Amino acid sequence: MKISEIREKSENELKKNLVEMRNKKAKMRFDISAKQVKNHREARKVKKNIARILTVLKSSASSAGKKIA
Repeated sequence: MKISEIREKSENELKKNLVEMRNKKAKMRFDISAKQVKNHREARKVKKNIARILTVLKSSASSAGKKIA
């Protein structure tokens, strides 16, 4: 997911997407340790997408004067 795609989404969509990505990351961690995943580099992409989403959420919150939990 590109940063431009993330910036187009609403705050609620981003929060929902963040929860999904975190769940996916947790599942992938277990699958990697059990050697059930062939493409372990996918975990890196998920981790970077989580960081991108958090960056956009925090930048929009700081410009709006809100605080993210």
